[in-house]
Amino acid sequence: MRSRKNILQWFVCAVAFLLAGTCAWGTSENRPNVLFICTDDLNDWVGCLGGRSDIKTPNIDRLAQRGVLFTNAHCPAPLCSPCRTAIMTGLRPSTTGIHNNNAVWAKKIPDWVTLPRHFKNNGYHVAGAGKIYHHTPKGFNPRDQWHEYFDLIPDQGTQAAHVKHLGLDREYFSDMPEHPNGSWDWGPFQKDDYEMGDGRAVKWAIDLLRRKQDKPFFLAVGLFQPHLPFYAPAKYFDRYPAETVALPAAPQDDLDDLPPAAAKIAQAGRDKRFKMVVECGELRPAVRGYLSSISHADTLVGGLLKALDESPYADNTIIVFWSDHGYHFGEKQRMAKRSLWERATRVPLIMVAPGITKPGGRCSRPVDLMALYPTLVDLCGLPPRKKIEGDNITALLRDPDAQWDRVAITTHSQGSHSIRDQRWRYIHYVNGDEELYDHDTDPNEWINLAERPEYASVKKKLSRWLPREGDAKDDNE
Repeated sequence: MRSRKNILQWFVCAVAFLLAGTCAWGTSENRPNVLFICTDDLNDWVGCLGGRSDIKTPNIDRLAQRGVLFTNAHCPAPLCSPCRTAIMTGLRPSTTGIHNNNAVWAKKIPDWVTLPRHFKNNGYHVAGAGKIYHHTPKGFNPRDQWHEYFDLIPDQGTQAAHVKHLGLDREYFSDMPEHPNGSWDWGPFQKDDYEMGDGRAVKWAIDLLRRKQDKPFFLAVGLFQPHLPFYAPAKYFDRYPAETVALPAAPQDDLDDLPPAAAKIAQAGRDKRFKMVVECGELRPAVRGYLSSISHADTLVGGLLKALDESPYADNTIIVFWSDHGYHFGEKQRMAKRSLWERATRVPLIMVAPGITKPGGRCSRPVDLMALYPTLVDLCGLPPRKKIEGDNITALLRDPDAQWDRVAITTHSQGSHSIRDQRWRYIHYVNGDEELYDHDTDPNEWINLAERPEYASVKKKLSRWLPREGDAKDDNE
């Protein structure tokens, strides 16, 4: 009897365990879909973030009202490939050692299970379009991660010759081999939204949303805009008349209190291009082109959302919207990304999760985009991954005001990091140089407090979050 009783108890426990797993992970039939939308180089110049009063982004703003807008979200790296590699692998640049656009993650960690691969391995139909990973050179986006993919179509080289280097002096490009194709350019196209490169990718994604899906789907759509060159349909340039475009506040002495490592970043190559644009009288037209590109991207986001809302999947699809990093337009005397300051790290992040988020949520807690992998795995009931380094922010989706003791971490080159909490930004460079900014009193980061002894305790508290260099080995599967 005792033996039978033990067997019965074991059986009951086993069934309970399996049921608990089913409840936690769900089944492929009832798991939510994911619409994963990203833009390139979009800073906080969207209406819902208030980064700029004249920007027109009605679709992104409406999306923010549908779920939770993270107002203190930051990129893991202020450069395309390191950032996207970190988000899609769940590993920080300090772990992979990927700090530039040339290192191909698929060669360094070929067996790592990425975000789309994890969804594919767990019964999802996984599709992508446009720029999700970095697009050059080859090898950044292995196609075995996807069931289907629509390649990025760049608009560079497709416009009439008179647009090329409009207003710019070509002699500045003589020692800038990284821009031989005229990517430092801006101007209107006489095309419709869906004739542009991003528009064609979005049209492909819209067609997919209109198809009958037999499995839950993970659909990633990457917009190249508002990345340079700032090309957009002419109607958007009309929305921003040149004479009304204001330039960001940028004090001429803003570099005076920077330590040597920060000054080197401020002056490393990008200052020459910024000087070129200013001397050619093109800074205001460049900002105008950027604003126009943002509004073009906003229209395409609206097209995706409309297609989703008209589909059978509207009530069971998680929507994520993010940008890979920001961009300077004169702040810290730069026209570039590649910095650890707020202008380059702060990005839009919006999440809508049916049954989890409530409309109109705003969260000011510091988060970084490393959160996307673990949070989507949790929301979709996929098996958790052991070594993913991001924070699961499901608790903040449920309650944007929930207690939160984490920070946002951004890495730019080996050993140089920014730590952003609710109030402070602390920057520590590989040579030991430091910056500290109080966002309660100095949101533009004009006053470096790092050398003031009264803030030593603040630096000490934030420095404990600095990443350590690691080694990426996947033993999750």
